[in-house]
Amino acid sequence: MKKMIFVLSLLIIPSVIASDDKQVMNKIDNILKQMTIEEKVSLVHGDSLFSTASVERLGIPELIMSDGPHGVRPEQKSDDFGSAERTDDASTYLPTLTALAATWNPQLALRFGCVLGSESRFRGKDVILGPGINIIRTPVCGRNFEYMSEDPYLISKMVVPYIKGVQQYDVAACVKHFALNNQENNRNNVDVYVSDRALNEIYLPGFKAAVQEAGVLTIMGSYNLFRGQHCCHNDFLLNQILKKQWAFKGAVISDWGGVYDTNEAAYNGLDIEMGTLNRQTNKRDSFFWLGDPFLAALKKGTIPESVVDEKVRRILYVIHKTNMLEGSNRKKGEFNTPAHQKTTLGIAREAVVLMKNDNSLLPISENIKTIAVIGENAKRTHAIEGGSSMIKALYERTPIEALQKKLNGKIQVNFSQGYSSDKEAPVQLLIEQAVEAAKKSDMVLIFGGLNHNFDDEGHDRADMKLPYSQDELIKRVAAANPKTVVVLISGSPIEVHQWIDKVPSVLQGWYAGMEGGTAIADVLFGDVNPSGKLPFTFPVKLEDSPAHALGEYPGSNNKINYIEDILVGYRYYDTKNAAPQFCFGHGLSYTDFEYSNFKLSSGQIKLGEKIIASVDVKNTGKVGGAEVVQLYISDPDCSVLRPSKELKDFSKVFLRPGEKKNIKFEIDADKLAFYSESEKNWIAEAGEFKILIGSSSRDIRLEKKFQFK
Repeated sequence: MKKMIFVLSLLIIPSVIASDDKQVMNKIDNILKQMTIEEKVSLVHGDSLFSTASVERLGIPELIMSDGPHGVRPEQKSDDFGSAERTDDASTYLPTLTALAATWNPQLALRFGCVLGSESRFRGKDVILGPGINIIRTPVCGRNFEYMSEDPYLISKMVVPYIKGVQQYDVAACVKHFALNNQENNRNNVDVYVSDRALNEIYLPGFKAAVQEAGVLTIMGSYNLFRGQHCCHNDFLLNQILKKQWAFKGAVISDWGGVYDTNEAAYNGLDIEMGTLNRQTNKRDSFFWLGDPFLAALKKGTIPESVVDEKVRRILYVIHKTNMLEGSNRKKGEFNTPAHQKTTLGIAREAVVLMKNDNSLLPISENIKTIAVIGENAKRTHAIEGGSSMIKALYERTPIEALQKKLNGKIQVNFSQGYSSDKEAPVQLLIEQAVEAAKKSDMVLIFGGLNHNFDDEGHDRADMKLPYSQDELIKRVAAANPKTVVVLISGSPIEVHQWIDKVPSVLQGWYAGMEGGTAIADVLFGDVNPSGKLPFTFPVKLEDSPAHALGEYPGSNNKINYIEDILVGYRYYDTKNAAPQFCFGHGLSYTDFEYSNFKLSSGQIKLGEKIIASVDVKNTGKVGGAEVVQLYISDPDCSVLRPSKELKDFSKVFLRPGEKKNIKFEIDADKLAFYSESEKNWIAEAGEFKILIGSSSRDIRLEKKFQFK
């Protein structure tokens, strides 16, 4: 039997409160002593659709919240989701979070957060309801575009700087949805069952990093249940894990209308209950479980006052940490600045993934005289759609606009719609027109994919297929003109096997914000060398995805078991030798990168020690570019099932032609550990491990073995 070595204890002892925090808590307790029971209860539930109450006599301001994982939502009426009809609420539209994750660039995540924090503060928001970091378990989840990845390590490395960026501007980030909100179908009623191991290894690490590394100030509960109890008042998730094990100091906010019981909401870790619409009146429901029933129980003594005191103490902590009690010192923020737009463009450029480029069709040659631009997504804007993440964008540069601006009449553009989201559209006529445009052009750009009728809150896609007869369109256009490039606009994986071998080049362009069209045009013409990498796997077909091949979806009788356990995303494909369409971490470039000189500082590692893995990466091509060097670790001989490899580090490196850089990674016991259900602890087993260095999960260039003792 292999020797187990305990890496870190599950029961984390909260760190000693710093002296400045003690002063803060003393100040908060002094305010708390002066509050009436009614004033306390007024703070723990909504006062309008997106705000809590204030206590003016004590200088306690209201907390004003806004949706906004990728931009500040337009202003709404106080008691319903109708537009406030303002003319000053058009925001910077940042790329959605799958696009941000595709950059594999934590520095851009920080800049993203800074833009969002600055604009939130300018707009008078105190809490921005983002980022969303639920694991992309199934390709068809309607909110995948709002999330980041199938991999917890990539999520953790991107969410920490995002939160730090937001909170630099005296705005509380609200990481969501805690936890296991991995589908939109039946989201209010589905009861999720998952092993403790998968919970700790896959579904919680991003949230843990948000709390312990980023110091996030608020967390939103999710709509679904976990092991029989709604997540917005789930004792195990909120009390045992979040507040005791992780020592979270901030406030837990319910999702809108996600509360169902006063006692559970009182005792199980919820701090603020926010409401939603009354479907009969279309107005905000004035009833709150932490409202009148809570107040009555407190006055009767069936719930002790210490329960509400703890909630108010956490709320006041958030108010203090965002400098709301000292308004004169609070950051002002900026709105729609050229610098914000430049950041948005920079993120969008690094997000574009070159999926396929046979015969080096891209970048587009200077010899091209005519281009057929085909597809509704060439002209369609996306910001104002998508559910709660909708943005009223100051502007949104579409691909056709960006191309026309770039070409400036030098290349003739023949536009054809090709397909339409209008159910009454003449499908075959649109396809015929597109084929004719393709025949009389030197090359073709098809802008296809999805829109927010599919990537949307509240429902999942029925399948992974392209809508609006796009498969037929692409096959017929490619037959008419083999120089066809497909640009996919989506936030989720799409089934492409019907035509992928018929087109030489494919780009994944995402919902890339207000400058998304510009970024795509820059990549198509080689002004920008693509450096994006896929943050999730593209299956060949939906039934190949582990949640569908091994697990359950969407569940039955309001219950779902994550039978695939830890084998989520590439962990499944690589372990089971199942072939994906495009693997996790995949992304091509207009240049080539050579990996060499892989070294380890030692052939063995002990608990408490580190070894350094180093590798040289050289740009061997003729243009500058960036490579994401990915480090995976494999434990080939373990007493429990482990994935064939797991991402444990990465580094994005920019190289000029001929330039070489040395990349270093630190490896310690934490990166070797798995969660043991029998021990209820993180352990690593002594023995041999492998370090794998590559350009994707399936493009491993170098590997070395080492011993853990």
